[in-house]
Amino acid sequence: MESCVSHLSCPCPHSVPVAPARWGPTQALILLIAFLMLGTLLFHEGTPVGEILALLGGCGATGAGTLALAGGGRRLIAVLVEAAVRSGVGR
Repeated sequence: MESCVSHLSCPCPHSVPVAPARWGPTQALILLIAFLMLGTLLFHEGTPVGEILALLGGCGATGAGTLALAGGGRRLIAVLVEAAVRSGVGR
């Protein structure tokens, strides 16, 4: 079998276009289970509930910020920063 020099003129399917990866329900479920397990294990080891919620909230905010930056969502980042500042003012 000859290797094709130009894929445009070749009738054989060398490369099939692949759709960009998207977050699906399976990935969301895996993350949910991981967060629930982490919170449960920390509680079982004696960590106060307030610290667990702060840790998991920080992880969620970091993940949301990373996804928004990767997607170019500057408005979403601005909203997240504003919410973080407002939540920190009440302490």
